[in-house]
Amino acid sequence: MIISIASGKGGTGKTTVAAGLAASVDPPVTVLDCDVEEPNLHLFLHPAVTHSEKVIAPVPEIDPDRCTLCRKCMEICRFNAIAVAGKTVVTFAELCHSCGGCSIICPEKAITKKERVLGLVETGTCSVPGLAFGQGLLDIGQVMVPPVVRRVKTHGAGPGGLTLIDAPPGTSCPVIAAMKDTDFVVLVTEPTPFGLNDLKLAVETVRLLGIPHGLIINRAGMGDDAVYDYAREKNLRVLMEIPFDRKIATAYSKGDLIISARPHYKEKFKQLYNDICRLADDNTGAK
Repeated sequence: MIISIASGKGGTGKTTVAAGLAASVDPPVTVLDCDVEEPNLHLFLHPAVTHSEKVIAPVPEIDPDRCTLCRKCMEICRFNAIAVAGKTVVTFAELCHSCGGCSIICPEKAITKKERVLGLVETGTCSVPGLAFGQGLLDIGQVMVPPVVRRVKTHGAGPGGLTLIDAPPGTSCPVIAAMKDTDFVVLVTEPTPFGLNDLKLAVETVRLLGIPHGLIINRAGMGDDAVYDYAREKNLRVLMEIPFDRKIATAYSKGDLIISARPHYKEKFKQLYNDICRLADDNTGAK
């Protein structure tokens, strides 16, 4: 089973939930930090990294001796990663999506591929018994996030295992890449106007993808009831509430798990997992 923990905005407690759930359910579990632009799940789980690999994307390299400036490569590239300026062909590696269309269409075979490093994937184990860990790190200056996210996801537990994905915040392409092909999405929000606004965007995204989902309200009691009203209106199941609690906030600031500050939350997270499994099974049966 694959569960993604996501949020419409940053700072709602998504990573806190992911870490707490990963440390509470029965092993074996693999938890993956797919927020590759700013991964911070390691701050709570303190993994020992045992393997790392580069994420590489091919980009075009032009042989000026073969090129006839026919412009076919420029015309096929929908991302404007190749431009013919006078008697020169200019490539923009940051815009290239590595589709390979330019090299296929080139009649002179003047385009070869060179490697561009997008980032790094690290895997290892945590101090929690039976918990495997993986995370992606986007290289500074790179903008192609989805390929790194997809590479991180290849290190999931596989069929029969449990994989938890800490997705990036928001609703853009990296989030879609993290949530795609998962069995259930847990949306984490807070009862504030900003939280509600971004939750609406996240719900629209998940429903567009057709993935079963439920809601966790973090810092419950600090805002208003608008999030609850929206959940009722959209038939959105509230799976769990985490109160606005000073001990939990203090634990978070120290990089400690919720279950360290409030041990009874371990059972709450186990119940959360059981509820998710039931809802996912019900959705499968409905299909």
